[in-house]
Amino acid sequence: MTSALTVYAGALHRAERGGDGALRLVDPAGTLLRHVDTGAWHGDPTSGDSGMLARCTGPTLDVGCGPGRLAAALARSGVPALGIDVSPAAVRLARARGAHAMVQDVFAPLPDDRRWQHALLADGNIGIGGDPARLLARCRELLGPGGTVLAEVEPPGRPGWRGRVALTDTRRTSDPFPWAVVGLDDLGQLAEQAGLCPAEHWTEEDRWFVSLSR
Repeated sequence: MTSALTVYAGALHRAERGGDGALRLVDPAGTLLRHVDTGAWHGDPTSGDSGMLARCTGPTLDVGCGPGRLAAALARSGVPALGIDVSPAAVRLARARGAHAMVQDVFAPLPDDRRWQHALLADGNIGIGGDPARLLARCRELLGPGGTVLAEVEPPGRPGWRGRVALTDTRRTSDPFPWAVVGLDDLGQLAEQAGLCPAEHWTEEDRWFVSLSR
């Protein structure tokens, strides 16, 4: 069996060399749930990132930073930012582009606990661990007074789900791991469970985002 980190690292390496970094997220039966384009994360911020980045006005924790496009963009603009990811390959790429990044699980002890002004959950990372309420509650713990969680979600009318998924490319499929998808309509209840309050939502380039306040 192959770990999801191994399959993900392989896609990142191929994309780094200009190859096809595409992955598919599938359910246990192999049914396609979504496409994952790791190649798009190697360049500058992608379409729709600008609104989220503009709302980062102070120290920002980029949870699941990947190759670091957001953490690096914040650093270039003078905003203190730390990217964390469980993938050593992703953190290496993030550091190479000038981002401050470390290999770390969001649920493990982190630098500057309770001092972050913003926590980013972009590119579907609100699904990390398969329990969005737990993840949001953890992000709340990491924020200082007045802090916000900025998360990308599914559009209104699209139901969320939780379950076990796998990453696959044309070569291999990973072991199953827990994941979740959260729609805009689910946010009120999840935020309440996590001790957060929905502050605003917006859409940009066919992507949907929310700001949740501490």
